[in-house]
Amino acid sequence: MTHVEIEVKGKPLYLETGRFARQADGSVIVRYGDTVVLATAVANKEPRENIDFFPLTIDYQEKAYAAGKIPGGFFKREGRPSEKEVLTSRLIDRPIRPLFPDGFYCETQGIVSVLSFGSENISDILGVIGMSAALSISDIPFETPVAAARIGILKDSFVINPDLQEAEQCDFNMVVAGSDEAVLMVEGGGFEIPEELLLAALDVAHEEIKKVVALQRQLVSMVGKPKRTVTPPHVDDKLVSEVSARSLEKIKQAIIIPDKLRRQDELDNILTEVVSSLNTGEEDISKDITFVFNKLEKDLVRNMILQQGIRADGRKPDEIRKISCDVGILPRTHGSALFVRGETQCLAAITLGTSEDEQIIDALEGESKKTFMLHYNFPPFSVGEVKPLRSPGRREIGHGMLAERALKSVLPERTKFPYTIRIVADILESNGSSSMATVCGGTLALMDAGVPIRTPVAGIAMGLIKEGEQTVVLTDILGLEDHLGDMDFKVTGSEDGITAFQMDVKISGVSREIMARALEQAKQGRLFILQKMKGILDSPRETLAMHAPRIYTLQINPEKIREVIGPGGKVIRGIVEQTGVKIDIEDTGIVNIASADEISARKAIDIIKGIVAEAEVGKLYMGRVKRIVDFGAFVEIFPGTEGLLHISQISEKRIAKVTDVLNEGEEVLVKVIEIDKMGRIRLSRKEASKEQSSL
Repeated sequence: MTHVEIEVKGKPLYLETGRFARQADGSVIVRYGDTVVLATAVANKEPRENIDFFPLTIDYQEKAYAAGKIPGGFFKREGRPSEKEVLTSRLIDRPIRPLFPDGFYCETQGIVSVLSFGSENISDILGVIGMSAALSISDIPFETPVAAARIGILKDSFVINPDLQEAEQCDFNMVVAGSDEAVLMVEGGGFEIPEELLLAALDVAHEEIKKVVALQRQLVSMVGKPKRTVTPPHVDDKLVSEVSARSLEKIKQAIIIPDKLRRQDELDNILTEVVSSLNTGEEDISKDITFVFNKLEKDLVRNMILQQGIRADGRKPDEIRKISCDVGILPRTHGSALFVRGETQCLAAITLGTSEDEQIIDALEGESKKTFMLHYNFPPFSVGEVKPLRSPGRREIGHGMLAERALKSVLPERTKFPYTIRIVADILESNGSSSMATVCGGTLALMDAGVPIRTPVAGIAMGLIKEGEQTVVLTDILGLEDHLGDMDFKVTGSEDGITAFQMDVKISGVSREIMARALEQAKQGRLFILQKMKGILDSPRETLAMHAPRIYTLQINPEKIREVIGPGGKVIRGIVEQTGVKIDIEDTGIVNIASADEISARKAIDIIKGIVAEAEVGKLYMGRVKRIVDFGAFVEIFPGTEGLLHISQISEKRIAKVTDVLNEGEEVLVKVIEIDKMGRIRLSRKEASKEQSSL
């Protein structure tokens, strides 16, 4: 067993190898506080045939025993990955994937398992560190160690790796991953922050990353294995010349076709012609021809941007595609919007629900409830493809969470708007930046629904073309530019600052100077888009949609909750049956009443007010005689509350029998003259009559 450690924020960060999972190509235990993860990496010895991509799979899994829990459900064992596990798998994958050499086609799998879960809020960060360390000490050709750090921003100060309690207090939280030379991946969100503060936070995070990368290098120097030899893909120079001669000029004409589908069809036709003319020998060389063709296309697109400042659809680097949008287009939804930017189209629909619609999340941190959900769908027809419909994949979950994070901070407080909010974003057409179209469409749909958001939010995706020292930052990237470019940097925010961002790169990192340029360019683009959106709807509608439920809030004494619910829920069920409303009572005494019409809601409110009302000595009430006994009558002064009207307090005159004066069901004006220590109420009809006559 070999281990290394450093101190981070007053606690040791501990890397160990040689004791667990010894048959994996690389295996590392990472511990920080009470949180322990196991990272393993294995790669097949032989490459997969007939592929032109690196087949890497990263899986993050949380063991219920790590938090001393038994999984829920019938089978009592871990099942399909949770949303958090999927998102963390993506988080680990993204800074790792760019650091493998071209031509390495061996199936590779990394698994991160949480074995112990503490309050440090760091299992995902340890997952990045552990996976990097496992790959680094193995013979798998991983180019350089990487590490990650979480940074919380509280006003103008930074909190390194905030724990669960600290993270809740921070205004903004982000995760940064990178090597000791450059940043490779960032993502985060929260309340609006300026671009300068974000850059400063990245600097702080990178300093922490360098320390952990150095720790991994120390471990590699002690136990690292020699790396496998990888032969970069090479094609015969003669074939390169032949493919170029037959296709270069045609590709130049095809890549400037503005329409995505027509451009791709033309490129496919050119490739088919070249393959047919050159793949005539006994050996099938279609794969090599395709490789050369794709490289020609990539080089031409990139050079056109670098040398001429012109993109495939004719735009300048900082130019945004044509934008159009509309709201209120679906008559039965609670809010809807269609946002179109170029050939990317998002249909966003809002549904407002009650507390019954909250999502219950059972995680290692404990059970929690989620009142805002954004679900992103990417059907195959959006890109002109035919595929079977399946449950949401990693990409859909990741894009949905980014858009959800972008909008969450501008939503109204639960006490002021007690609704569960669900946004469904259906991508109807896609040519890049569909997640950012979701942010824009989601904002418009929220305002169309009458949700009182603090401020509108827009999103934009930035790209990068970098060759040596020559760089061009692209605003509002196409799918082609995402595929052939070096960076995908998504930024969302309001006029006042950034609410969320996510950056992935395909090169070994980006400098601070490039980040600053991209953020400034993104800001200008974001402000431009916000103005377009405000031209359609500049603020939330003053009233909710016709079909949205109305929720009325009532504060009662928490000690009276039991009376409203009744034994076995009898009382509250009776109110629901009588009025048709939905009722939710919080422990603090806040009662939310949801109804499709105001009359039913007011009726329910009156009943509840009657149940929780407390009698006051000296106050007059119009009561109803419920029971008559020999010594008087019991009068209900409000629902569920009765007082004794003694025979001596019924009239100024002496009466022989109560029934001579009162009948059951009769309404009588009474005055509360006493409430004893046991809460029993004494009433007087004659005192009430005196007071009324004196008025």
